[in-house]
Parts: sequence; structure tokens; C-alpha cells
Amino acid sequence: KSGLDPSGAWHAWGMACLKAGNLSSAREKFNRCLKPPVDLNQLNHGSRLVQDVIQYLESTVKPVLIADDDYFATLRELEATLRTRSLSLEMMCEGKVQHNSYYQECLFYLHSYGTNLAIISFYMRHDCMREALLHLLNKESPSEVFIEGIFIPSYENGKLHMLENLLETIDPGLESWGMYLIAACKYLQKKNYYHILYELQQFMKDHVRAAMTCIRFFTHGAKSYTELGGKQTWLIKIKDHLKVYLQEVSRSSGRKKIVYTFRKKMSATDVSRHINTVDLQMEVTKFLHRCEISGSSQMTDSSLPTLFGNNNMKMDVACKVMLEGKNVEEGFGIAFRVLQDFQLEATEVYSKVAKQLVKQQKYSEIRQLLKCVSESGVAAKNDGDTIILNCLSEFKNIPAEDLDNLIQDMDSDENKIQAYLMCNKLRSAYLVSVRQEKSRAVQLVQHVRQLAESSGEDVVHAICTQWL
Repeated sequence: KSGLDPSGAWHAWGMACLKAGNLSSAREKFNRCLKPPVDLNQLNHGSRLVQDVIQYLESTVKPVLIADDDYFATLRELEATLRTRSLSLEMMCEGKVQHNSYYQECLFYLHSYGTNLAIISFYMRHDCMREALLHLLNKESPSEVFIEGIFIPSYENGKLHMLENLLETIDPGLESWGMYLIAACKYLQKKNYYHILYELQQFMKDHVRAAMTCIRFFTHGAKSYTELGGKQTWLIKIKDHLKVYLQEVSRSSGRKKIVYTFRKKMSATDVSRHINTVDLQMEVTKFLHRCEISGSSQMTDSSLPTLFGNNNMKMDVACKVMLEGKNVEEGFGIAFRVLQDFQLEATEVYSKVAKQLVKQQKYSEIRQLLKCVSESGVAAKNDGDTIILNCLSEFKNIPAEDLDNLIQDMDSDENKIQAYLMCNKLRSAYLVSVRQEKSRAVQLVQHVRQLAESSGEDVVHAICTQWL
């Protein structure tokens, strides 16, 4: 008469019936106020009213140890058990759920009015993981339901291995679980749970992604190559994963193609290239580890470059190897391979090294570097000159004799003149200029005279004028 919503009254009446043990009347009352959710895959446990019913039923359940306990059930419970057994429930969980009318009643309400997450969570609470997984598959629930309802409770309660065993039992190829497993990996990566992630990737036989996780274990948080030296087992694991992947690819290419929809794929060429990178990183690690221990290491750079970074980082590795040995020649071989393998800009790297050597006042080492570069067999004609020109920006710090020696080492007269002019050695620039072919010599001497005039070097200006 008053037009109020009667659902509260029906709910209260239904709860009263439940508490009195009259399960069939409770169903009838709840049927008038409970409604199934619009979206069964929503990430909650359904309406508050349904949750109250489930909460009450679960708290009322008497522990059932063995099937014989049924003899001690009240007549009303037995009657309800017979009734609920006739329900065509999709899954029946082994053990206590099957033998207790209150659990069956929970399942009735969950299947009638609950979300998939609520049903799955109920199974998980009562150690029925298999039923939870089958329900997930049967309803084709999205991966969020798997994460929330099954995966998180499994690893939080130390049941990850049990979950893995069940996934494999239900589908030995794991294909039907692909979407869920990839979602679990993304979730773990987002949470920075890399150890669980690595374990899961190994279970999935996703060797390429497992190798990528090992790279993170190797590089993350290391402040020195001494630390990286102690983490070399991860490099071995990266190689192992990639080799196993190569074997699987070659095996499957020999027979009918196996479609691994969720495992990361990579061409055999790329995998081989990555294995070479790991081998080279091992050499770099051993070399720099040795340098740091022996105390020959000079660089105090806070960032720690490895070959698993971008090209700039790889160039830093090549520089580090040349600079941290007893001399440039000691690390040049490894650095040269890094430059060749990754097709890096060699002259740029050599120039960076030369500039560092100027800062460290190791001028003889610059000449050693130039010797190594020219003997490498792949240097262009003027590479040595370019390296010297690049490091002359620091000429004010270079003693006169060392500066002259460096410029004398240059191949091209034109470059020598440019170098002398950069260092304000106008007289030396004039002496090389006049040795050139006549028309070119005139141009060069005119240029030197102009610079002498603007910088107030009267003697050089007079010599140039006289020659011209």
C-alpha cells in the first residue's frame, strides 16, 4: 500500500528461514528479491544481499570429516541434500563440498545470482582449485577474473605449484590457458615480482621471455662489474634458455608445425645473434671484473653499461673496455668485436676514448690507440686524423711537446694545418702550408695571414706577407 520496495522484507524473511534451517522456503523468499548480475564477468562478488547469504551459509557449515557423518545429519538437512543433489550443477567438488547441504546451498545461490568471480572465489576458499579452473574455462571468463580469483590467491597461499600442475593436467599443451598465463606474467611484471615471473615463464616453456627476465636479474641494481662478475650464472641461464628454444624450433620445423600462440617467437638468426651477445658480455664482464679487482680501473661513472642496452650503452661498453685495462691495447680486441658485432660508429667511440685519455693525461696511450686503429684493418684512411682532431678541443691542457707529437702523427697535411690553426700554432700552420701545391699554398697562407692579423701575431703576419 505504501509503495515501499519489498525486497528488504523478502531478504529478511529469507534469512530467517535460513537460520531456522528451512532451506527450501529460503530459496523461495530469496527468489523474490535476488537478481542475477547483468554482467557475470564483472570484477566483484555480486550484490551485497547475495554475499550476506553466502557468508551466513559458510559460517553455519559444520565440519564434515568423512562421508559417515551424513548419518548424524538432521532429517531436514538430509531432505535438503537430496533436493540440492538433483540440481544440475556444472561442477561437483570432491570432498566436503559434495557431502554438505549448506555448501550445496552456497553453490545454488552463487550459480543463480553470483558473478563468475564469486563462484571461482568460493571454490578456491574451499580447496576446489580444479573446479575453479574448469568454471573459468567453461564460462570463457576474461583474464582479470583468473588473476583476481585464482592466480593471486594461489601465489599468496604458496599454491603456485599446485596451480601449475592442474593447468597442465587439464590441458597438457597449455594452449587453452595461454591468454590467462600471459595476463599473469604482465601482472607480475607490473608488480615487480620477477622471481615468481621467472618461475611461471619456465613452467610455460616460454624460453625467450625467460631469457629476457634473466637479463634483468643480471643487470638490475648492479653498481660495478665486480658485482656483475658474481652474477654471471644468469648469463649462462640466458644461453641455456635460448639454446633450448633453438632446439625446439629446429625440431618443430622438421615435422608438422606446432602453433605456440602465446609463447614469444624469434627467428633462429636473432636467437643466434643474442647468444653471441651473451658470449661477448661474458668476456666483457670477466675482463672488467679483473680490471676492477686489480685496481687498474680508472672510470668512476655511476651508470653501469652492458651489451643488453641500446647502441649508446654498447658504445659506452666499448669505451669502458679500452679505458679500464692496463693500457688501451689490452682491451682493444674485445672493444673492436663489440663495434663490429653491433655495427657501431667506430670513429665516434675512438674519439670518446681519446678525449678521456687527454683528461687522464695519458698522451702516449692516444698514440697507442691510433696504432691499434690503423692495424685493425677496417679503419678508413683519415680515421686517425679525425680522432686526433676530435680530442684537440682540450688542447689547452695538453703539454706543447705531446701536442706537437700528436699533430705530427697525422697523415694529411690539410688536417695538420687545421689542427695547428685550432691550437693557435700559426707559425707551424704556415710552415706546412708553404709545402703544398702553389695555388693551394697561396689560399692557405692568405688564411693564416688573416688569422695572424686578427690575433695580433705581427711576426707570422709579416712572414706570410713576404712569402705571398
